[in-house]
Amino acid sequence: MLSQQYQQQRRKFAAAFLAFIFILAAVDTAEAGKKEKPEKKVKKSDCGEWQWSVCVPTSGDCGLGTREGTRTGAECKQTMKTQRCKIPCNWKKQFGAECKYQFQAWGECDLNTALKTRTGSLKRALHNADCQKTVTISKPCGKVTKPKPQEKGKWRDRRGKRLKRWQ
Repeated sequence: MLSQQYQQQRRKFAAAFLAFIFILAAVDTAEAGKKEKPEKKVKKSDCGEWQWSVCVPTSGDCGLGTREGTRTGAECKQTMKTQRCKIPCNWKKQFGAECKYQFQAWGECDLNTALKTRTGSLKRALHNADCQKTVTISKPCGKVTKPKPQEKGKWRDRRGKRLKRWQ
């Protein structure tokens, strides 16, 4: 009886082993049948870099608009394209609508020219715009008031207000 059980266990083990071998062979055959995909060839483009024109607003001198880009190359599929752009309305158009400057405080009024000036350094340029590093602007001084001479015998505070004699 013990030998019958032993023989049954050997048969089960042999069947399991053969099944395992069969599965390995089937997997190996399936992998061999697959075709290897060739790697995609990287196309070397002879196209040049895009060169962009300035942003032209749709209406007025700021807001939404368009710019045109061009590039060179014999094999290029696309050598020209249009792109939407935006010119901020709070930037100084005097120095180019795509250049933003950080300005210092206004200087003292030059009495000879009646102008005051300040300089600004480039803070940001949109779309790789060609901007000056520093700019200078001038504006009229406005009313130039001469200080009034103080009257004799009158007491005044720092603002020029009349004070009582004993405070």
